[in-house]
Amino acid sequence: MPALNAIQNVAVFCASADGINPIYRAAATQLGKALAQRNIGLVYGGARVGLMQAVADGTLSHGGRVVGVIPEVLVNHEVAHQGLTELHITTTMHTRKAMMGDRSDAFIILPGGFGTLEELYEVLAWQTIGIHTKPIVLLNTNGFYDTMLTFLDHCLAEGMTSRRKREILLVANTVEEVFERLRMA
Repeated sequence: MPALNAIQNVAVFCASADGINPIYRAAATQLGKALAQRNIGLVYGGARVGLMQAVADGTLSHGGRVVGVIPEVLVNHEVAHQGLTELHITTTMHTRKAMMGDRSDAFIILPGGFGTLEELYEVLAWQTIGIHTKPIVLLNTNGFYDTMLTFLDHCLAEGMTSRRKREILLVANTVEEVFERLRMA
């Protein structure tokens, strides 16, 4: 896994909604700022809504690089962020995720719904079968993922996954801890 100083770009998976607690948007904005301050580029889903917009705008407003990757079906719904360093339009969601993975040295997951969970589990699965060895850090803002983490521990206890696989997912409760986890990865 790359050391923090070797990480040039990170893929961030997160919601296209803000959620009901403003702490989620604040953490996404703070993460974007922290990426820019560390000269780490953001690769994300390319939208101008929800936590996706917050992390992108947080990065851009502090002079950072932001690459958006969005499938054309979402561009057609007018959610593409037009103020990015680069915007790539793909034909499918699968192509989107592959491009995001190829352009990134690590993955950070913020709160989100079905799409975010699907992206998280896909990059975890990719690592378990050797497609990549990039760090995967879950930003567990406000305990958002506590019940999922309990479930993953249940999977381990029931023998449905191994300790090595369970430990692939690094957990941080604050933005600063994200970078500590990346430093240790």
